[in-house]
Amino acid sequence: MGYIKAEDLLPPELLRRVQEYAEGQLLYIPRRDARRNAWGSLSGAQTHLRERNARIRDESRAGRTVGELAERYYLSEKSIQRILRDGAPSEASQKWTEEGSP
Repeated sequence: MGYIKAEDLLPPELLRRVQEYAEGQLLYIPRRDARRNAWGSLSGAQTHLRERNARIRDESRAGRTVGELAERYYLSEKSIQRILRDGAPSEASQKWTEEGSP
């Protein structure tokens, strides 16, 4: 990301207002929330973790213990428990899926 001269970008009145607060300072203007990329969305980390967590849940259902999963995936037992807990569908969502409505 390079620098852009404010005088080349901002209308003169707005530039004068910004100068009242930050004259001569380097200023970073963050993106609006709607334009921000979610964490890991560009690198593929989100997808990788989602798939890994799904494998962990599948292996747990197949009978692997929390300790075995922790060793296999190089995670703490607490992390495995959190993945299993957070990935378990709630009763309400299971009912909605089975019946087609809440």
